[in-house]
Amino acid sequence: MSVPETHLLIVDDDERIRTLLRRFLVRNGYYVTTAKDAAQARRLLAGLEFDLIVLDVMMPGEDGIALTRALRRHGQTPILLLTAKGDTDDRITGLEAGADDYLSKPFEPRELLLRIAAILRRVPTVESRGPKFLTLGPMRFDTAKGELWNGDTPIRLTGSEQTLMRRLAETPGEAVDRPTLIEELGREPDDTGENSDRAIDVQITRLRRKIEPDPREPRYLQTVRGMGYMLVPD
Repeated sequence: MSVPETHLLIVDDDERIRTLLRRFLVRNGYYVTTAKDAAQARRLLAGLEFDLIVLDVMMPGEDGIALTRALRRHGQTPILLLTAKGDTDDRITGLEAGADDYLSKPFEPRELLLRIAAILRRVPTVESRGPKFLTLGPMRFDTAKGELWNGDTPIRLTGSEQTLMRRLAETPGEAVDRPTLIEELGREPDDTGENSDRAIDVQITRLRRKIEPDPREPRYLQTVRGMGYMLVPD
């Protein structure tokens, strides 16, 4: 079941798909706006707030990957990419661009609902079980708000990055295994193979670029061999 008045933006150049997705999502309780291309999506985003963007990758003009990169320079609205490409490297490219998740076409409508619900659950709504603040050198992470600061400068985190940071911050100094992190990111139980492992690695790599003085020699976000990852604050 959706969150009441949750506003989704569907961006796809195929009018038939836009119409079908809108009708399906409205029937399931979402408020939906559609855009036919990146240019129209930009105009809508300039004047409206959305809770999540469902974005097709293969569009004429500015494609979904390019738009994702551009949006990530200015905001944190969750993005679910729809891609006709099944290759793992293409999906990883989407995650590296800043997407929170991906869904390969064709897909079952129920899976789309599950993916959307999983992403929306990552938005911080309750207090973390761990410390309220963690210090990582010059960085400070507010676990309650899911916000990362470098002094007085906010560092943008995607929804997935917030989810991982909040989960790791619940047990600072203790390793969190990969299956747990995969589950936190809303993966299905049967989606815990190589693709999910690589997706976790991509998110961890991106986080290290934001919090580590030298991402190649991580001090704060450490790999625990054979187990998973561990956040080690000052």
